[in-house]
Amino acid sequence: MSPVAVSRLPVDEVADPSPASVVEAVASIARKDLAPLAADIDEGTVYPAELLRYLGGAGAWGTHRPKDGAADLCCAIQSISALGEVCGATAFMAWCQNTLAWYVTNSGNPALVARLADGVSSGKILGGTGLSNPMKTFYGIEKLKLKGRKVDGGYVVRGALPWVSNLGPDHLFGTIFEIEDQPGEIVMFLADCSDPAVTLTPCKPFLAMDGTGTYGVQFRDAFVSDDLILAAPAGPFVKKIRAGFILLQAGMATGLIRDCIAIMNEVAAPLGHVNRFLPQQPVNFQELLTELELETMQLARDPYNADDSYWRRVVALRLRAGDASVAAAHAAMLHCGARGYLKSHRAQRRLREAYFVAIVTPATKQLRKMLAEA
Repeated sequence: MSPVAVSRLPVDEVADPSPASVVEAVASIARKDLAPLAADIDEGTVYPAELLRYLGGAGAWGTHRPKDGAADLCCAIQSISALGEVCGATAFMAWCQNTLAWYVTNSGNPALVARLADGVSSGKILGGTGLSNPMKTFYGIEKLKLKGRKVDGGYVVRGALPWVSNLGPDHLFGTIFEIEDQPGEIVMFLADCSDPAVTLTPCKPFLAMDGTGTYGVQFRDAFVSDDLILAAPAGPFVKKIRAGFILLQAGMATGLIRDCIAIMNEVAAPLGHVNRFLPQQPVNFQELLTELELETMQLARDPYNADDSYWRRVVALRLRAGDASVAAAHAAMLHCGARGYLKSHRAQRRLREAYFVAIVTPATKQLRKMLAEA
């Protein structure tokens, strides 16, 4: 997998940084510049670093920065959705980048915010999130894989994470370790992939989305300075950012579903006479998509809501979005028939991407566990 250069994109033309203009710019980039790369990203021959940076220049990673104690995720989710309509892998990387920005801009560490917030939000600094293992730990599914001990000026961290995405040799990502001599005490920090004590190991090939910069990450007594600590203790910080972490994933689902509807409509003329006997039709998924987007936008305007009822709505929405993604992609394949079974047809890619939406943390089974225990 290698980075790819792209032609100069119209990011400097975004004079009005309103949410609508950002989404419009992202959608234009998706259609003109991302679409030709989608198959290569899926196959893992391309990691679109320059495209991600250009998207940052268009405002894609900065619209959800907190202001006066409030934040709105609507534009960020709509931008991810616009990318997901073209390429599920890039929508996932957009979620990673937006989540990194969410961590940094919400941190109570003023030195970290001052040094990194602008760079991450503009795309000059790329990276992702390593909260898959911690998120499972919080619900009794796994144990924390990283341990740290306090030293002068920071911590020393050791351990390994099996999968972290949107990474490269100069990238950052947020994750959590447990203090060695204080069981249950956790610290959230930014890991610097350029640190010689942090090793990136390529993963075995995936079913789809191999161009997402996904690596196993090993920490060999890596020093993490206090300037890279997002929160210590991390518990209250995780509760603050958890709804945003999950809600931003909704963009991956809605974009994919929208394209699956388009795929079904594209084959209506030649195959409609027999496709009408299939139980799920484009109109059914359009109604479902409208409901999902309405609920998502309502929740996305209030990501710091601490009510238990709000949190249950967030988790339930994420579960529904994953189920809907798989159902829509499955229906698109059936509507296409044999032509969708060709490697050259995007219907089979959308099906493989849909399963990722359903299994990426928090996966369908974890979401059901979370709702059962809430």
